[in-house]
Amino acid sequence: MIFLFIIILLFIVYSILIIYYWQAWLSVPDYTLPKEANTNISVIIPARNEEKNISNLLEALDGQLYSKKLFEVIVVDDHSTDNTASIVRRFISVKLIPLRENDLNSYKKKAIDAGIDSATKELIVTTDADCIPSKKWLQTVAAFYEEKQAALIVAPVVFENNNSVLEIFQSLDFLVLQGVTAASVHKNVHSMCNGANLAYEKKIFHEVDGFTGIDNIASGDDMLLMHKIWKKYPGRIKYLKSKNAIVATQPMKTWKEFFNQRIRWASKANKYDDKGVFLVLLLVYLFNLSFLILLIAAFWSPVYWLWLVGLWIAKTIIEFPFVNSVAFFFGKQSLMKYFFFFQPLHIFYTIIAGLFGQFGKYEWKGRRVR
Repeated sequence: MIFLFIIILLFIVYSILIIYYWQAWLSVPDYTLPKEANTNISVIIPARNEEKNISNLLEALDGQLYSKKLFEVIVVDDHSTDNTASIVRRFISVKLIPLRENDLNSYKKKAIDAGIDSATKELIVTTDADCIPSKKWLQTVAAFYEEKQAALIVAPVVFENNNSVLEIFQSLDFLVLQGVTAASVHKNVHSMCNGANLAYEKKIFHEVDGFTGIDNIASGDDMLLMHKIWKKYPGRIKYLKSKNAIVATQPMKTWKEFFNQRIRWASKANKYDDKGVFLVLLLVYLFNLSFLILLIAAFWSPVYWLWLVGLWIAKTIIEFPFVNSVAFFFGKQSLMKYFFFFQPLHIFYTIIAGLFGQFGKYEWKGRRVR
């Protein structure tokens, strides 16, 4: 059958890609923190209805092992309807900026833009209001920036998790994304990053006209901006592989929130000027779609159940060494015992998120986004 030939071909190409990412991940050098750094940093935090999280982040920033003279913290309140703003005001050293604009399709980009306009330091570091960095986070970012003279620094993010199926699944899935991010940045093959842990020079942000040209896209405050910077400074995009630089973030608390998040991420797939990312996403989507095709075919001919299970096992075997090596770095190896069993769920959400990301709408932070 022609479709079996296509599925086998997709699996071969997908396997080559995963092995490439695995070897690229292993080749990323671990960064050793030097004793001193003195770069001035502006930490920008967009926040909307984050009363449950914002104080934990601000306390973590207050406890940074980096001179308080060298960094400022700016929180941009994105029309919060809870106590986010009043909680931020308790932190005297934190600058609070209310976002004035309404009727936007990308409030987060506008919030970051407003924060950068108020920033007085040379290096912009962005994170999210539900994140917690390590005590040496800013010290490590600053030292790495000084050593590498990077135009943009991509740094590691990890999901916290309890023992629920939803949170374990999200943590495992995000490990894959982090491994691919590190590999692709280190090899300079395509643009991937996460705005929860990103740094770039303020002057370079202005050199590429910030979010101009991508400000009408709901998502992409990280990867779309990264690609603009990459086009101007392709040799100065660096990945910071250091446990001291890890930022921990919160997983989604409900399946609805999870799917909305992943649909939001998928919604920018056809907006990438970086065709390498688009081709990789297309390959991954078509390969996962193969499982659905085999499942449908199995109801017509039982032999396809064997093909379906065989491909499930083969996918796990190919991916396991890569994901396990990433899990080891993030201290999440205990989750790998669930990896095989979560494959069907990963395949299902990839198909759904990819579809609705291109043709549907989603709700995010209480807003309906197109």
